[in-house]
Amino acid sequence: MIQQETNQDTTGSSSGTPCSSAGQKQAHGAGTLPPKAAIDVKHVILVLSGKGGVGKSTVSVNLAYALSGRGNHVGLLDLDIHGPDIPKMLGIEDQHPAVIDKLIEPIHVTGALSVMSMAFLLPDTSSPVIWRGPMKMAAIQQFLSEVNWGPLDYLVVDLPPGTGDEALSIAQLAPNVRGAVIVTTPQDVAVLDAGKAVKFIQKLDIPVLGIIENMSGMACPHCGREIDLFGTGGGRNAAETLGVPYLGAIPLDPEMVKAGDEGRPFILRHANSPSWTAIVSVMENLVNAIES
Repeated sequence: MIQQETNQDTTGSSSGTPCSSAGQKQAHGAGTLPPKAAIDVKHVILVLSGKGGVGKSTVSVNLAYALSGRGNHVGLLDLDIHGPDIPKMLGIEDQHPAVIDKLIEPIHVTGALSVMSMAFLLPDTSSPVIWRGPMKMAAIQQFLSEVNWGPLDYLVVDLPPGTGDEALSIAQLAPNVRGAVIVTTPQDVAVLDAGKAVKFIQKLDIPVLGIIENMSGMACPHCGREIDLFGTGGGRNAAETLGVPYLGAIPLDPEMVKAGDEGRPFILRHANSPSWTAIVSVMENLVNAIES
């Protein structure tokens, strides 16, 4: 079981024992894949970005709510181990999971939505996690098979930026991976990295459900005029170039930032505002892609 001790020296040896089976799980050779985790889930959805700061966690939270709002049982797994933000965005950062019959109980946000994150296991919000790849892989396997998710229709996985250990581990360990969503902002440097994320997913033979362009323009809060703060159209162009679906654009909105800070997903508030209409449209497109 994962303990709350998270400091590790640079050689990879831990000052505590973060998980009881870490040694066994590290023993898999480079050419041997571990078995799929034993979790009762119909579809696993990966949410990736090529770089940080593009709103990937915002998309994960709103997607989880959109899916649960359709009568599905949904799990939201925060695998940004070094920078877990999902609990803050849901207003549950002070929660701590119980352990019952050797299984970790996820935090239940609603009757249909459960969450697990490394943030729940840290002593405080400023505690860093200093782990090498094998430790992260062991933790990911435990978050899948040693958490009492119950039967799930969907497990939405919020991944850290890039195509490193966490993304590769969840792709190898999770059963029934339905596909991946790539989140980008419009500017060239973000789109460039989004392309790498798309090709990473394709190399793993996982379907790319589509690209979402976040922070696509901004409506001036004073005059309503649209401002191309980061530009527009980069995500659409990338989708066309890469031959993957384009799921739509979400504008930059200060209220969306406020919603994350206050721990209340944007999709639950500001109904019928232009930003709300945009994010609901994108989520509908994404849900339809998942369910098709």
